[in-house]
Amino acid sequence: MSDLTEIKSAARKAAFARRKTAFDLNIPGAAGHLSEVIAGYRGVPLSGFVPIRTEIEPLPAMAEAAAHGPVGVPVIQGKGMPLKFSRWQPEGEMRDGPFGAKVPLVDDYFEPEILIVPLVAFDVQGGRLGYGGGFYDRTLELLRSKRPTLAIGFAFDAQEAEALPLEATDQPLDMVITESRILQFGH
Repeated sequence: MSDLTEIKSAARKAAFARRKTAFDLNIPGAAGHLSEVIAGYRGVPLSGFVPIRTEIEPLPAMAEAAAHGPVGVPVIQGKGMPLKFSRWQPEGEMRDGPFGAKVPLVDDYFEPEILIVPLVAFDVQGGRLGYGGGFYDRTLELLRSKRPTLAIGFAFDAQEAEALPLEATDQPLDMVITESRILQFGH
């Protein structure tokens, strides 16, 4: 293992612990600021995520957005490949996807212009530490090569880190939304 791999592993471990503590608080209305922000983009195709383990809950904001335009969730296509996004509905039938995330029963793919991105840790410069598979980095790079694509990290305040071990391939976030604030970055 390289030094950077070990550093990233340690950063993830610490961030997972902070995230679990925040998750266990069961903060009511955690998606309120997320709803506010995406209401300003009504009808723009967007992707959220179905939370796994201790991830913050974006589903209420996604349900509101689905009343005005296409909302999808990520579907992993395979190791080393970008994500695809399948149309999601609040009451739609779901099936088990890779890594324990639920995905729509029937695939109906589209390309979102806004991605609500899960994460393990973030910094106040728009850096994001994910799970280590590079799925969102590859996907954002691909989508941004075609058109402007807004990447919104959604996390608990507790997931903020002082400094993240980032690489050149790590795609920056345009915004981070937590249960208490909205951070915007001018990359």
